[in-house]
Amino acid sequence: MRKPRTRYEKIDGIQRTLEGYRRFDFDYIPFGPHWSMPDGNYRYRRRGLDALMTGFWRTVLFLFGWILIGVCYGVRTTGRKNLRPLRGKGAILVTNHFSYLDTLLVRHAAGHFRTYHTMGPRNNKTGFGGWVIRHGGMLPFSADREATRALNAEIERVLKKGAFVNFYAEQALWTNYQKPRPMQSGAFHYAVKHGVPVVPIFCTFRKNKRGHMKRMRIHILPAIYADGSLPRREKMDDMRARAETAWRECYEQAYGRKLSYCADRRLRRPRET
Repeated sequence: MRKPRTRYEKIDGIQRTLEGYRRFDFDYIPFGPHWSMPDGNYRYRRRGLDALMTGFWRTVLFLFGWILIGVCYGVRTTGRKNLRPLRGKGAILVTNHFSYLDTLLVRHAAGHFRTYHTMGPRNNKTGFGGWVIRHGGMLPFSADREATRALNAEIERVLKKGAFVNFYAEQALWTNYQKPRPMQSGAFHYAVKHGVPVVPIFCTFRKNKRGHMKRMRIHILPAIYADGSLPRREKMDDMRARAETAWRECYEQAYGRKLSYCADRRLRRPRET
């Protein structure tokens, strides 16, 4: 068996290995040292000049983001009608995480000025790029208790004003990966806590021989509401299960094949005799 020669083949090999061991939330992409953990002084809510800069960069992304993703990927959006009942209301979005630019895709589909994006703390980059991302609506998680309190307060505030908070519920970025992966529970915790629906968004695309994405489709799926008859934990699990089912059905319809993963390579204990 020949060794992978292209970057795409190497990444595909890594993803297939992780898939075989069911490590769907593993970050195989190195983040580097140029980031900082948000602390109690991190400003999740932008005020004054910061608010003006946030408006400026959101406008820039609105004007140039669509040109960028349209030219690169040939993007089309379906299912915007599923957002109409949520006009003026808050919601949690859960989107598959497959590209460095997928935040622009969610902005384009759900509204540039209405969406906020939760991200891991290592996305809080230093330098100009990190500054732009922060003013574009990033809400980074943190291991710091005070920062977490501020984050929770900001999520509650923007949901109450009718905004959307996007979660990459798979947790890790797997570039150009087409299949849906299991979701983590965080997004559904916030949905149940604040009494808002979850809107699954699933992006599909074709790949050429070099692994480049093309003919991308953003599928906005029907909103999922909590079952009021269930206890809190079961509400979260039920919403997550229905969101994963919506992703899977979208995948199978778009690609015309059943969802399947590599053979399970995890070690199992031998049965006792």
